[in-house]
Amino acid sequence: MPIPPDPVNAFVDYPDVPVPNAATGPLQGVTFAVKDLYDVAGYVTGCGNPETMAESAPARASAPCVQKLLDAGAIFVGKTQTAEFAFSLDGRNARLGTPKNPAAPGRVPGGSSSGSAAAVAAGLCDLALGSDTGGSVRAPASFCGLIGLRPTHGRIDISGAMPLAPSLDTVGWFTRDIGLYERVGGVLLGEDKAGPPLSRLLHADDAFAALMSPGEAEALAPAVKKARDVTGSVEAVTVAPDGLANWMPVFRVTQGFEAWKAHGPFITTRKPDLMPAVAGRFEAARQVTEAEYRDAAAKREKIRARVTALLGDDGVILLPTLPTIAPKLDDDETVFEAFRARALSILCIAGLAGVPQISLPLATFAGCPLGLSLIGPAGRDRALIELAERVMAG
Repeated sequence: MPIPPDPVNAFVDYPDVPVPNAATGPLQGVTFAVKDLYDVAGYVTGCGNPETMAESAPARASAPCVQKLLDAGAIFVGKTQTAEFAFSLDGRNARLGTPKNPAAPGRVPGGSSSGSAAAVAAGLCDLALGSDTGGSVRAPASFCGLIGLRPTHGRIDISGAMPLAPSLDTVGWFTRDIGLYERVGGVLLGEDKAGPPLSRLLHADDAFAALMSPGEAEALAPAVKKARDVTGSVEAVTVAPDGLANWMPVFRVTQGFEAWKAHGPFITTRKPDLMPAVAGRFEAARQVTEAEYRDAAAKREKIRARVTALLGDDGVILLPTLPTIAPKLDDDETVFEAFRARALSILCIAGLAGVPQISLPLATFAGCPLGLSLIGPAGRDRALIELAERVMAG
């Protein structure tokens, strides 16, 4: 199917290659796009980098998660833009063009799944695959007013995709409609781990304290009330007793070490002309030592144990997806770095613990979308989506 008209630069301009799909299935007639991180048969996997695009051969087979959608009857419409090597939370790509944010003109779309979010927000397709390592589904979902899930780590097969940090990488997706989100979850997630209803709501005081200003908290208050009304009660908790600011470096060291292992050889030998911000992140990643990585791994186990204990088998952590709305495209680089640091202190909770987190488009601030999130126990992704549906309907 040809790429639809693209006023937001969501799609990569590859030659149109037919990708067969099943004639019937639970996603019959649903159109979908794929982040250019995943293999699609007949298409190059460019990973947001012109050198990779030019030098890679077309994939012989589609990634398993892509094939599952095709087998369920979904119709492929194109591959979407991504930040270079998926190493960006804001979604900028100066080399291929940053996708426009249809929900907040003049502001970044979020990354690294920028094109997938832009395509769904602009109504160019019904759903789009993204990936989430440090927030690359959750951030664009919040910025573009969409639903986006970071699933339990390892729940969905991510083979056939470019890695960034394998112990953190997950498959995610975007839709505008929660009913469709549930249907896609049925295709991609399989059966949930058994457990009681998710009914114990935990208000993450330290995550809400990371909001940029009281204005964001006020904007999120009605959405918080919706969640509380659905579950019937709420308990205030501090997720990180030692401070989320001390969890974020654990994430950065883990991601950095693994990212350099994945891409360092290519960067060292090929010397691609990376965007300065991305090049800076890879340079910082190059300097992470194996001893630092091992130390971070030990700390991560304690973080995972803490979050797992908080959640139990029926708990849900309520938190803002991000500290504020999307920065402006022309903001100074210091603004982006300050935002990134504060955002990762919130986003790292689910990533380090390996548990599912869903961002819901339940608030606006200064006329722009602002997401509220729910984190659930590992393996209870579909139960979390079902709870999200009730919160959105509340």
